Amino acid sequence: MARPQPAAPSPQQQATPRHPASLPAQRTAGPPGRAGEQDDAQAIVPEGIAAPAMISAEIFAAAVDAHVSGQRLDMQSLARRLGVSRATLYRRAGNREQLLDLVLWWRARHTLVEQVHATAAQSGAKRIVKAIGGVLHAIEQDRSLRAFLESDPEAALRILTGTRSTVRKGMVATLENLIDLERGRGAFAADLDTPTLAYAIVRIAEGFLYADVIADRSPDIDQAITVIEALLRGLDLMRRA
Repeated sequence: MARPQPAAPSPQQQATPRHPASLPAQRTAGPPGRAGEQDDAQAIVPEGIAAPAMISAEIFAAAVDAHVSGQRLDMQSLARRLGVSRATLYRRAGNREQLLDLVLWWRARHTLVEQVHATAAQSGAKRIVKAIGGVLHAIEQDRSLRAFLESDPEAALRILTGTRSTVRKGMVATLENLIDLERGRGAFAADLDTPTLAYAIVRIAEGFLYADVIADRSPDIDQAITVIEALLRGLDLMRRA
């Protein structure tokens, strides 16, 4: 499959800092906002938006730059850019997929925190659906991620949907936190346990979001949101009946 030429950053790319090292240390939950929004962000995305501490800021920023620009993250090229041997880079940052996993999760955390703030005025199933929809549309519009999926679909799916990936675990855990937050406030109720519900929603979202790679059909975010909304509202109504 031909790899697309690098294009101008999408609004989502522009909103995500290119240099993790430039982030103030105290900003762990997102941009300034109302106290309730900050509390929600900390509860739902406890890692915040800080760059991973286990990798040097210089290595991580270079990896983010390579990904965001639409380039293939090549460890040999990255080592040359950083002025270290490839062996040293592997020792400090892990292999290519491990490093990409951290880059994609860092970017995802920005999107998740943005959606926590964007849906702060809503509650219950409506908030959960709106937050999921916002995340899915942001992922769909992320040109660097699309370039990765088209140029290296097998590696991309391992990182984005693999059961051992940081991205997949993080997405499921974040959704569990959001569901539990709305449950705890009495705004959402379901007989289905939170881990099972979050897992089911993530699987539905992946099936529609990456349909072109998984099933050779066009992605359909709106259809995914419709299915997820029907599931959440149906469970909520059944529990309250």
